[in-house]
Amino acid sequence: MTMLFDSFSKKQRLALQWWALPDYRHYDAVICDGAVRSGKTLCMSLSFVCWAMANFQNTAFAICGKTITSAERNLIRPLSFILEDAGFHLKQSLSKHYLDITAVGRTNRFYLFGGKDESSASMIQGMTLGGVLFDEVVLMPRSFVEQALARCSLRHAKLWFNCNPENPYHWFYKEWILKKEQKHALYLHFTMDDNPSLSDSVKERYRRTYAGVFYDRFVLGKWTVSEGVVYPMFHPETHVVSSLPESFSRYVISCDYGTVNPTSMGLWGESGGIWYRIKEYYYDSRREGSQRTDEEHYTALELLAGSLNIESIIVDPSAASFIACIRSHKKFRVIKAQNDVMSGIQHVSESLTQQKIKFHSSCSDILREFTQYCWDSGSAKDAPKKESDHAMDDMRYFVSTILFGRQDAFFVSSVKR
Repeated sequence: MTMLFDSFSKKQRLALQWWALPDYRHYDAVICDGAVRSGKTLCMSLSFVCWAMANFQNTAFAICGKTITSAERNLIRPLSFILEDAGFHLKQSLSKHYLDITAVGRTNRFYLFGGKDESSASMIQGMTLGGVLFDEVVLMPRSFVEQALARCSLRHAKLWFNCNPENPYHWFYKEWILKKEQKHALYLHFTMDDNPSLSDSVKERYRRTYAGVFYDRFVLGKWTVSEGVVYPMFHPETHVVSSLPESFSRYVISCDYGTVNPTSMGLWGESGGIWYRIKEYYYDSRREGSQRTDEEHYTALELLAGSLNIESIIVDPSAASFIACIRSHKKFRVIKAQNDVMSGIQHVSESLTQQKIKFHSSCSDILREFTQYCWDSGSAKDAPKKESDHAMDDMRYFVSTILFGRQDAFFVSSVKR
């Protein structure tokens, strides 16, 4: 994929140049939030490096993503093509996770950090920084962000944040966006219309991709509360079929394992680029009045698979005993599911909106759960209620691991001189 920048919008130019403009350079921080594909990430990362090179020499800076891999993919890789084309010299140490940048006789070092969880704060502790850039700051724990901010003790240091919106109860929204004047931060809100490189057809495709809370956040750029059913884009007349294709090219089984809670398994088959939930197994020990052993659940798994060539069994990664049971029989390949709840819900939402998954009418338990699976309105962060979620979970494991788990990002960028 090649991105060609012919021009920047007014808001993108402000994100690029604010630190050099008399009316804005007094700010201590900049916050760019809003819709996906609005150009805020690239403009901010390019601006961050140019600001650092224009104002410092032999100074350390931090570039932070949710993981170091995501920082390299989303920021460093596209940025490298632009900077090298503009005459900057870059030298990257992959093992030590830093990037030395040289321009106009100055060299500065940019360290890469991943703010994945609470333990990440210790990785940045003790450093002295001239500035820090947070890519998708809402995905990082507050302890990591605040530890990184505390490292920016040099005179004229500045702070840079970008993100897509989340729940308005999120700590970053309450502590930074609502208090932007107090924090002395420039706040720039982006929509897809702020990116002149996006055609109307591409913007329409993104509008078709998302629905529900993700549409509000990623397309409209709103900080909105999750409420109602989790999958409002699910419609029986669109997603439920009474007859199945004659043949399938691949088969996968997904499993959410429970002892006291229900165990749910779904058999999925791919045909014509669409995955169908062909049939399912759902055992609720409370409803049935007795618990089943791992071996009894395994017997049900074999019955669900029948004589089909099953590519893999996608299992809840916390179900250690059942994973061991399946492997002991040496019949099926087991994959531990990708289990990030919010990204998984987003993946399922996209798959439903694009009609990449459908359900046979005999799969009564997952169809029932679609109508009952709701957001927890009493939670201070995005979370579905832990009710009627077992078939929902096995579907989420399948979609995140099979439909989205094998995507490899590739990005090439060029600048028109």
